[in-house]
Amino acid sequence: MFRDFLAAALLAAAIVAALSPWQQAPTPAPPSAGDLDLRGQFVGPDASADAATLSALCDELAACIELDAMRDAPRLRTGASIEDLRVAAREARMRGASLGARQPKVRDAVKAFLDSKAGSSGGPLSPEQRSAWVSAFRDIARAAADASK
Repeated sequence: MFRDFLAAALLAAAIVAALSPWQQAPTPAPPSAGDLDLRGQFVGPDASADAATLSALCDELAACIELDAMRDAPRLRTGASIEDLRVAAREARMRGASLGARQPKVRDAVKAFLDSKAGSSGGPLSPEQRSAWVSAFRDIARAAADASK
């Protein structure tokens, strides 16, 4: 009899909880990295560190491009100048090591993403193209940060 009473009480509690108007607020989704997901793409013993490095590098590139746009005479006026900045920043940060060689899946995914979001033209930058580069680098930074966790 006690077992039946306990079972009935648990069943009633479950029904009340399911029908209760007090719902937990949904948790907000993390910021989206656009169409890029790098989770599981970094491999090897340095995978997490490589992801964190790429995140920091891309975030800094986005900030530099954005800051340069505020200058009276921006230095970054072409797609080629952005590519030169990216290469110089990578070489300085990685001290000659190649993150792309160590993480070829990531390299290929990032290249395809940059080509689709920012283009591959080395020509003059419009404000919209500059904005696309900033947005693309920020998306890569977020995707790499997500992958580093």
